[in-house]
Amino acid sequence: MTISADWYLGVAAVLFAIGTIGLLVRRNVLVMFMCVELMLNSANLTFVTFARTLNDIGGQVLVFFVLVVAAAEVVVGLGIVVAIFRRRASATADDLHLMKG
Repeated sequence: MTISADWYLGVAAVLFAIGTIGLLVRRNVLVMFMCVELMLNSANLTFVTFARTLNDIGGQVLVFFVLVVAAAEVVVGLGIVVAIFRRRASATADDLHLMKG
């Protein structure tokens, strides 16, 4: 018994929707980063599903590049969050104006 591609795409759509809602609703920067990562992982699931369905390795190559972009996003984002935490005890999305010179 194999699971069809429709189920994988459905799970990816649900994960993307959860990530989008979490990004729009939450104000904590760390939670927002986790929601962006969830959205990127849902895109990866979509790429892998289409790569498996079409018997093409292109989707898996795209997943590799998405993982590299996600890693770079985490490094830069966490650097900004650490800089904000050094100035204040908490970090919200509204605190980014503190980064101005």
